[in-house]
Amino acid sequence: MPSRETHENRQHSTTVRPYSYYECRMPELFMSVPMHWHGEFELIYIRQGRGEFICGSEKLEAEEGELFLIPPNMLHATYPVKERRLLYDALVFSPVMLGAGSGDRCTSECIRPLINGERGLHVCIRKTAENYGELKKAAGQIFVCVHQDSPRMDLLLKSELLRFVWLLEESGDLVVKSKGGGAEDETLRPALEYMAQKFREEITVEELAGLVHLSESHFMKCFRRTVGISAMEHLSRLRINAACEALCESSDRIADIAFACGYSNLSNFNRQFLKKAGCSPKEYRKRNRLDE
Repeated sequence: MPSRETHENRQHSTTVRPYSYYECRMPELFMSVPMHWHGEFELIYIRQGRGEFICGSEKLEAEEGELFLIPPNMLHATYPVKERRLLYDALVFSPVMLGAGSGDRCTSECIRPLINGERGLHVCIRKTAENYGELKKAAGQIFVCVHQDSPRMDLLLKSELLRFVWLLEESGDLVVKSKGGGAEDETLRPALEYMAQKFREEITVEELAGLVHLSESHFMKCFRRTVGISAMEHLSRLRINAACEALCESSDRIADIAFACGYSNLSNFNRQFLKKAGCSPKEYRKRNRLDE
């Protein structure tokens, strides 16, 4: 299990408000969601487009209307398919929303095993699932509660999250016994965590391979098999995503943003940005400034 010091730095939940909502828009706000993990559950509803979701050892394409429930501590990432627009709602919520601190039998037998990995989830809920209609309706109500954002609506939010898990239990094939595996995910986790923390610095394949005690060639094969892209491409996406966020939220000079995101050469940054975003950094800022 990863340490507290190495998980995703963003705080998704607090004691007072144990969840966070995100409207994820690609490519408007960022190019992708690179591989990461956190100690909360994540519920996703795809509103538009199609994307590739990497969840643990699974690589899944999903489209408008489909749902994901990602358990705590699972490595996961999201990429748009063929540069198409992808829009989805994401609710990242603490296990306490499901009563994780309780000692009753339903928590002990149904909830806590999902948290600690004793039981697994078929994380993607397809439109062909037997009780998809009920799950979609519950997810819709969950996001209504989130948008209303009040202590009173948190009561309903808790009940709808529990209902969502109950519907998964009722389906019989969406909540399953864990099959083990994931060893390769765990092997690469230190390298992924290091890249997420140090992407602004110079990082080499040799350095990453050494972190996980693999030869460079074996590391590169394992990384591509697990993450879906090369380690250097993953590093580039981390940097470009950070640049996208800075372009939207700050008035810093483009050159300063490039250097702050790990690029020592402005022309290389412009070239890489154009390749991934389909426009120049200046044009991207003009389209997506949040204060305009």
